[in-house]
Amino acid sequence: MPFIRRTGLQFGWLQPTLLKLMKERNLPYPLQTFAIGMEESPDIKAARKVANHIGSEHHEVMFDAEEGIQAVDEVIFSLETYDITTVRASVGMYLVSKYIRKKTDSVVIFSGEGSDELTQGYIYFHKAPSSEEAAEDSERLLRELYMFDVLRADRTTAAHGLELRVPFLDHRFTAYYLSLPPELRIPKNGIEKYLLREAFENSDLLPKDILWRPKEAFSDGMTSIKKSWFKILQDHIEQQVDDIMMEKAAEKYLFNPPKTKEGYFYRQTFEKYYPGRADWLAHYWMPRWIHATDPSARTLTHYKSDINA
Repeated sequence: MPFIRRTGLQFGWLQPTLLKLMKERNLPYPLQTFAIGMEESPDIKAARKVANHIGSEHHEVMFDAEEGIQAVDEVIFSLETYDITTVRASVGMYLVSKYIRKKTDSVVIFSGEGSDELTQGYIYFHKAPSSEEAAEDSERLLRELYMFDVLRADRTTAAHGLELRVPFLDHRFTAYYLSLPPELRIPKNGIEKYLLREAFENSDLLPKDILWRPKEAFSDGMTSIKKSWFKILQDHIEQQVDDIMMEKAAEKYLFNPPKTKEGYFYRQTFEKYYPGRADWLAHYWMPRWIHATDPSARTLTHYKSDINA
């Protein structure tokens, strides 16, 4: 590992592995870890438990609804997209990146982008008709990362002058994982990312309850189970977009017309900065194989909360 001023990490699976590598190389600075959320955020609680387990220099970045809502305009400008789930998740990542830049001397940030796409971590993979179709969709998601998760991670960190590293997308690792038989890569025993989790089972790198913690999407996990981030946004946007605007949405926006007020609001903001560039986004990110009207994992029947994490 080349020497850098400091190494930081957003909360995720990479923490214990990176710490192990840092110790092997005897690097002269501590591993800093970061988690962001509102009060009663399950991700904040889980990140705290991991940080205590591995002994990192941990930062908890708290924000409220007003601060998150105020950041949406800057986030869409930085992202250059109006995709609903990408905008939602980017607010948290934008704010934690802002904190890292202002409050620490970390420069290079490690994050876990790509793991859900590669290892079939999304909840909707439980509904895949076959392991072969699941494998095909996993590859589709990887091809489209530039429009969604990698776009989010790259733009929100770069907006604050940080350098992002995404080890799960190392070409050697992705090539190996995709070479495995499709039936090994699907969710098992009701658990997504089963093969990846199982690889850590006999190590002490993660607490066992975190290792087998149910899937929690970033934009959901940073807010409480009682009121998700997407609901906070929708309640605010309800006052910004009226029914008449929605009735004319398909006429005003011929390509990827928004079907919800939230989608309309993001599209309107996007067009303010990038008029006529709607085709930068080929399609909205949505779960497959189920009747979903919203991309949030918390709206899916297979969602399982873990409020004690």
